[in-house]
Amino acid sequence: MNTTYARQQVLPPIDGLAVEWIDRRPIDRWGAVFKEVIDRGLSALLLLAIAPLLLLVALAIKLESQGPLLYRQRRHALDNRVFHIYKFRTMAWQSTTPQASLEQTQRNDQRITRVGRWLRASSVDELPQLLNVLRGEMSLVGPRPLAVEMRTEGLYCHEISQRYAHRHRVKPGMTGWAQVHGSRGATTTCGELAQRVQFDLEYIEHWSPWLDLKILLMTIRVVVQGTNAF
Repeated sequence: MNTTYARQQVLPPIDGLAVEWIDRRPIDRWGAVFKEVIDRGLSALLLLAIAPLLLLVALAIKLESQGPLLYRQRRHALDNRVFHIYKFRTMAWQSTTPQASLEQTQRNDQRITRVGRWLRASSVDELPQLLNVLRGEMSLVGPRPLAVEMRTEGLYCHEISQRYAHRHRVKPGMTGWAQVHGSRGATTTCGELAQRVQFDLEYIEHWSPWLDLKILLMTIRVVVQGTNAF
């Protein structure tokens, strides 16, 4: 992986020539190595520690409704690459059609199962993403990956914020600066999406190991309070 430069986005042609925005990565080589080691090490330890909880959740999902235990969705990752994010399935399987998967979850969403409501409120549904971290597709801390082709008020993310692609200068995370500041869950308005992008860019520009630690500690408080979780 090139840790010096990253492609941000393709700009409109100028005089018939293709133009790309090139920018220096915010995390230097050794910072990236340190973050990678911490991510993979902690995710492996956490998966071992919470294995009994994961088994109980899987059993509860299986007993309540038919369908797979895990839900996969295509998300944007580092350098605009695409990966499949893992979550515990929280919706009735009959509703998880390709079109429904792009519909952002709303409060009192009828597609959510009873077990799913508890999983979402407690953020336990996100725990399978530790597998994504272990695979090197995500970090413990970083901008939350949004669904490919997701729209807000009928617009794609890059149409709402020209700086949206800059979020992909680092790996996406299980939690991030935006989430600990209340920007969690669905983005129902263009303003909410723009605010989330702003938080993510602040994180990228000011990254340090201590900031990651601070966000992890703040995440515990946010999860306990259940802010904007539905």
